[in-house]
Amino acid sequence: MEKVLFICVHNSARSQMAEAYLKQLGGDTFEVESAGFEPTQINPLVVEVMKEEGIDLSEKTTQSSFDLFKKGKTFSYVITVCDESTDDKCPIFPGMTHRLHLPFADPGKVQGARADQLNQVREIRDRIKQVIQEFISWVESGDRQKLSDFWEMKSIR
Repeated sequence: MEKVLFICVHNSARSQMAEAYLKQLGGDTFEVESAGFEPTQINPLVVEVMKEEGIDLSEKTTQSSFDLFKKGKTFSYVITVCDESTDDKCPIFPGMTHRLHLPFADPGKVQGARADQLNQVREIRDRIKQVIQEFISWVESGDRQKLSDFWEMKSIR
């Protein structure tokens, strides 16, 4: 079983969506958690757009990456999902086997009318889902070439 931690600043949106998709789509292959450096609460827009996908995050809570570290948790993959503008705040988790960085836009920074905000968060959600599906395929293929090759092929930036 591959242990995966998605991590960002607040654990309120991107890391929560990535965790939910990997749990839903990855089956028993993965043990998944998400955390943040400065955890807050789940973004209500994220709760709404994930519900459209049949995933209920309304009762989900955020957690601190430091608390996971204090518990002695270890992970095969630590995947940071902070965008480039907050990359300097994006936490690093010690003791990991592989660190990957997937910069996604921050749903907490969407602007405009509510309908526009929902559409922007849906776009972020859909991109996260796509990348998670690609990650699952890569892990299940057993092709353990350099991780950077995998992510460069995906043109995530």
